[in-house]
Amino acid sequence: MRMSAKAEYAVRAMVQLAVADDGALIKTDDLAKAQGIPPQFLVDILSVLRADRLVRSHRGREGGYELGRPAEQISIADVLRSIDGPLASVRDIGLGDLPYTGPTTALTDVWRALRASMRSVLEETSLADVAANALPQHVRKLADDYRGQESKRGHSLN
Repeated sequence: MRMSAKAEYAVRAMVQLAVADDGALIKTDDLAKAQGIPPQFLVDILSVLRADRLVRSHRGREGGYELGRPAEQISIADVLRSIDGPLASVRDIGLGDLPYTGPTTALTDVWRALRASMRSVLEETSLADVAANALPQHVRKLADDYRGQESKRGHSLN
């Protein structure tokens, strides 16, 4: 999976909004500063998120942005899909329509497994989970396993 800068910035902005005090509106400049996101880029991101009702904007001097629903009800997958579309696709073709034959037939199931594993992480991790550093157990285990693999690779390079 390749995540665009726009999608990564969107997730960061949404997690920042998730830690805002209830009812507190966050101005675009404050949000951009807090996460080191170029302000004009953030305006474009927030526009997309607003169109998908993941954030609400309020105009005026006291205006700003807030989450469109509680942080517990917004998954990382919701944000990524809003910005970049489907989580995983192969040449923008449905998995059942891929032209695999012979020895490559099983690739369809490889792509299905990949999509399922991404969904199990991204759909089951909410903004609130990230903001509270309370990731679901299976996500934390995957991250720990990966860190262990990185550590082993680092030692084998020496």
